[in-house]
Amino acid sequence: MFFEHGYAAASIDAVIERIGGSKRNIYTTFGSKEGLFTALVSENAEQIFGPLLTAGPVRKGLEETLTDFATRLLNIFMSRRMIGVYRVVVSEASRLPDLAANFYRNGPDRGADWVADILKEAQGRGEIHVDDPKSAAQQFIGILRGNLYMEIVLGLRKPLDPEEIARAAGSAVDLFLNGVKARI
Repeated sequence: MFFEHGYAAASIDAVIERIGGSKRNIYTTFGSKEGLFTALVSENAEQIFGPLLTAGPVRKGLEETLTDFATRLLNIFMSRRMIGVYRVVVSEASRLPDLAANFYRNGPDRGADWVADILKEAQGRGEIHVDDPKSAAQQFIGILRGNLYMEIVLGLRKPLDPEEIARAAGSAVDLFLNGVKARI
């Protein structure tokens, strides 16, 4: 309900009509509409990002590991569920800053931490050099997401199909690992 119509347009009565239960149960369990919304965002962030991040570091080469992560993350970004959650979190961020911070900590920040750990391991093996693995991880995810995700969230284009996801993931990894400067 919240992710389809937005926080303001979703009423407790409409939620009850869809999922059942009673106002009393909702208010006893969550305290308020905001409490219910916060719980739903947290649960969705965990369900969306959890499988991506609980796999642990993959023992493959760096390029293959990053490509696998990028492909899985792009699949998440392209899901209707994630697009809906992201839209409503952004639209309510100024009114519910704790909600936005919680979403960020449980999703995007955990993803950056996971990539940073992979980069630290690769640096320990002498494969790469980065001054700040967390910053480099955030840059990698930024390259991956780019303006493409904004176009999709704004409804300006359709989500990528699997072939486009594979191309975008490979391109982002290549750009991140090799940069754009010509090598002589």
